[in-house]
Amino acid sequence: MTTFRLNSLKANKGARRRKLRKGRGIAAGQGASCGFGMRGQKSRSGRPTRPGFEGGQMPLYRRVPKLKHFPLVNPKHFTVLNVSALNSLKEGSTVSLDSLVKDGIVTNPKHPLKILGNGDLTAKKLSVQASAFTASARTKIEAAGGSCATLD
Repeated sequence: MTTFRLNSLKANKGARRRKLRKGRGIAAGQGASCGFGMRGQKSRSGRPTRPGFEGGQMPLYRRVPKLKHFPLVNPKHFTVLNVSALNSLKEGSTVSLDSLVKDGIVTNPKHPLKILGNGDLTAKKLSVQASAFTASARTKIEAAGGSCATLD
């Protein structure tokens, strides 16, 4: 068994090949045009185009969307309302999109209602019916003794 030492290390047979000497005559195998063909962009000196270049066509890295802010195909739209806007309602009332329109709190009920948690809710028991609630809005309504019902 042989021991490995730095002075005895050597590459495997056939692992290291001689460099091809290009452009040294026809008999050399890679003479004249050096294997780059006759004419064209890829045969010129300083030849490689930059990575991702597609001949002037809009390259793939510019065609695909970037990392952030992809346009959503079917975005969800909501009529949003903060918890602080519910302070003007009577205690014990049921809050829905229709009742908010009737009270004049919501003026443009185009989309389903979503309750956001900005502001404070004075201690009032309200039963709120909406399509969506933020976590902070749900805790504030329930802390005041109210209830949250999610509509479909």
